[in-house]
Amino acid sequence: MIVYRKIEDIITRMQDDKTGGVPIRTVKSFLSKIPSVVTGADIVQWLMKNLSIEDPGEAIHLGSLIAAQGYVFPISDHVLTLKDDGTFYRFQAPYFWPSNCWEPENTDYAIYLCKRTMQNKARLELADYEAENLARLQRAFARKWEFIFMQAEAQVKIDRKKDKTERKILDSQERAFWDVHRPVPGCVNTTEMDIRKCRRMKNPQKVKKSVYGVTEESQPQSPVHVPSQPVRKTTKEDFRKQITFLNLQIDRHCLKMSKVAERFWLAVQDLKKQPLQDVTTRVEEIWQEFLAPGAQSAINLDSHSYEKTSQNVKDPGRYTYEDAQEHIYKLMKSDSYARFLRSNAYQDLLLAKKKGKSLTSKRLTGLMQSS
Repeated sequence: MIVYRKIEDIITRMQDDKTGGVPIRTVKSFLSKIPSVVTGADIVQWLMKNLSIEDPGEAIHLGSLIAAQGYVFPISDHVLTLKDDGTFYRFQAPYFWPSNCWEPENTDYAIYLCKRTMQNKARLELADYEAENLARLQRAFARKWEFIFMQAEAQVKIDRKKDKTERKILDSQERAFWDVHRPVPGCVNTTEMDIRKCRRMKNPQKVKKSVYGVTEESQPQSPVHVPSQPVRKTTKEDFRKQITFLNLQIDRHCLKMSKVAERFWLAVQDLKKQPLQDVTTRVEEIWQEFLAPGAQSAINLDSHSYEKTSQNVKDPGRYTYEDAQEHIYKLMKSDSYARFLRSNAYQDLLLAKKKGKSLTSKRLTGLMQSS
């Protein structure tokens, strides 16, 4: 974690225009624009100048180590390494930084790959190894595939409501996240030998179960490449229970994220009412709670909103978080509210109203807590 903090300090300095960061620009190509990119040569020069590195080879090596962790990534290549040339790179969103201790499941990876196949964009076409992984996952999750497909379809609908430039940046950042956690065959998986996994190796009873069963030490860590274990024939009742369990897990996660988003929105509303002398302190408190690297209640902002908010924090005011608040409001409107309308609690309320029945306060409380 200390190493992550040091890398993130370097990345933060790189993106700070006021202290001579790497120039981030939008590049015009033949028929389109490439937003928020830097060149590999600019990164190498910045590392040599600001970290007192004399050998270009050493700067490239350091940059490649940073890229291998996913903090910067090439926009047109799955191999996370740094080149001292005009190759375009983009900075990863803090939400996807390794310090957030991500351990994504294979169901997440399946949803991501499935989502890519639904979007008619050349830049989102699956590479050969990704297509093979998708085929493996589809066989492994054959009984759950309809559920995975529905989740991917729902995410695509939400993504289509976003601004075109923002969507292009987020697509590349999401791809880079999976390039770290499900790397190209032949590339080093930097997530395999972290401290937590070493501890689990020393404590076999704490080994995490994968969707294919318990992973043995002699097997590869990535369950995508592990053959599925023989299982008993699954009944319709088992299938129903699995779907119910997965839906419950997703609902709980979304409810948790919705509560964090709501807290942030209310905190920003409260900031607008604060006396002028308290504004600076309150702005810093909100930043540390919701947006700082490793924040306890981190919210997911797009790169444009995060960069603008980062600049606003340097000159704090009552409307410092206006852009971030607007982005979170749109997310809550398109996802959290729509999910509530589909929830069992809301459907029960509607059903009771149609039947002309009155719900007791105890029953109503129970319904709202279950949502």
